[in-house]
Amino acid sequence: MIGLITILILLACLVLAFFVLIQNPKGGGLSGTFGSISSQVMGVKQSTDVMEKGTWISMAVVAILCIFSVSLYESPKMDDGSSKQTKQRSSAPAQQQKAPAGKK
Repeated sequence: MIGLITILILLACLVLAFFVLIQNPKGGGLSGTFGSISSQVMGVKQSTDVMEKGTWISMAVVAILCIFSVSLYESPKMDDGSSKQTKQRSSAPAQQQKAPAGKK
């Protein structure tokens, strides 16, 4: 199941990258600093709205799938039902420190 979720996350990331890369810059940042003039025609504004909605939706899908994949993750279990890390910690022998020998 985790493999399927991972593949879906990768596909959603590709869709998100597609939407981000095909958008025209809005004129802010460095492109506006150097005096570039952008003109908007009636149809371009509508397609920009669709691409922006697609960006937000695909970003939400990636976030939801990532949260969902974490809820499906299980820690490795040992035969007796305890987790592997707990078993390793409890089976490690305790180091006993000897008292330093005093000089007479």
